[in-house]
Amino acid sequence: MRLGLLGGTFNPPHLAHLVCAQEAHAQLGLDVVLLVPTRQPPHKAVDDDPGPDVRRRMCELATAGDPRLGVCPIELERPGPSWTVDTLEELHARGEDDLTFIVGGDMALSLPEWREPAAILRLARLGVAERAGAGRAAIADRLAPLAPPERITFFDMPRLDIASTDLRRRTAEGRPTRYLLPEAVERFIAEQGLYR
Repeated sequence: MRLGLLGGTFNPPHLAHLVCAQEAHAQLGLDVVLLVPTRQPPHKAVDDDPGPDVRRRMCELATAGDPRLGVCPIELERPGPSWTVDTLEELHARGEDDLTFIVGGDMALSLPEWREPAAILRLARLGVAERAGAGRAAIADRLAPLAPPERITFFDMPRLDIASTDLRRRTAEGRPTRYLLPEAVERFIAEQGLYR
């Protein structure tokens, strides 16, 4: 099975995350794309964190009813920082070896600074969502020392300027989030009183 992995804090998961997953699924020929909520990002704190289990539940609500999408809780099951290379190695140990790790162009440019970037590209293909400011040539040049070009695939992503930080702020201020969040996630946030 060709698995796509889209990692993040998903605090909360929003429509841009789902569009990215959908476009990767369609354009990269993936069987399913799994949201991989991180327990603890290695390089930043999770602001206004309702907790890993709550973020996992929001991911489940966001992907429910779409057979192309799902949730992989592998990083929530491990203590400490969530290193991508550890996640990919663990998935390989479980027999999942046809992996595509999905990132935005900005994250692709930063990959050489990640822990064991060459191992990441050995364990998974990189599916890069193109965005303004991070073109294919610059990304290919930056990653060339780490892996052959066939390990990196680009796909087009509609420009959707939605950020979880802004959604938390809008919620705290009582401003509308409809059409920015999946309905089930918006309802869950309201019911649980998150980000207030």
